[in-house]
Amino acid sequence: MTPRGAITRILQQEHLNFLLTNRIPRRSLTRFMGWFSRIEQPWVRSASIAIWRFLADVDLSDARQTQFRSLHDCFTRELKAGARPVDPDPGLLVSPCDAIVGAMGQISDGVVLQAKGRPYRLIELLGDSEQVRYYANGWYATLRLTAGMYHRFHAPYACRVERVAYVPGDTWNVNPIALQRVEGLFCQNERATLSCRLPSSGHLITLVPIAAILVASIQLQFLNLLLHLRYRGPHVIPCDAELDKGEEMGWFQHGSTILVFAPSSFSFCASIREGSRLRMGQPLLRLPENSSRLHA
Repeated sequence: MTPRGAITRILQQEHLNFLLTNRIPRRSLTRFMGWFSRIEQPWVRSASIAIWRFLADVDLSDARQTQFRSLHDCFTRELKAGARPVDPDPGLLVSPCDAIVGAMGQISDGVVLQAKGRPYRLIELLGDSEQVRYYANGWYATLRLTAGMYHRFHAPYACRVERVAYVPGDTWNVNPIALQRVEGLFCQNERATLSCRLPSSGHLITLVPIAAILVASIQLQFLNLLLHLRYRGPHVIPCDAELDKGEEMGWFQHGSTILVFAPSSFSFCASIREGSRLRMGQPLLRLPENSSRLHA
């Protein structure tokens, strides 16, 4: 067994993994990591990137640059042009990020699953009863970004971001082990709610980027805004940002999760299953037929 395999096997022990990633001063460690990852001293940068690449499945072959100023610079790397083709089909909503599909399915009585046997109420996540009613019997998908993945996220369709709501919170790990153990984890963690209107049909799509341990930093490009543990600005931010399908929306400082919510008239593409790996720009949901004539 390789050294990486041995370490991975140890960390996959559920109890040990949970202790190492959650029974620690999560917020303090997250703030420290935010500072440490930006150190540009050459040997610190090189050593930290090397350790990260050893522990995580990192592919930098499609990165736009080959040299990085810091670990943070590597985490938030841009990709070469054309590295993530965006499906142009106007009938498809694409994945906003590289991800592994976690819990997914239909919203039932305002309840969503974060993992098998672990439900949470949508109102506790969104805090907006009007949106909860809008997504009655709608669809949700949990898109988990691992530590080694490309960390930027993009518009899943040509849309207008109408509103951003920021919710301060905890920094629990969002890996499958924590999702099985911590009730309402997504509702506890720091997060942002992005309300995205599709001008072509009037439908509303909601994206919820969720911060986690070592993350708690979400950069929104269309607002030039950084949301983090020390953010003290308004929690509801009016917005009117037009984005093309596949246009960059922002990034995480580290791996995390994006929740996607769509109305009941949408449907999942046939290839989407729990455990599926997606790349940004690949089909996720299908819009209703003749959607250009429908309105929210």
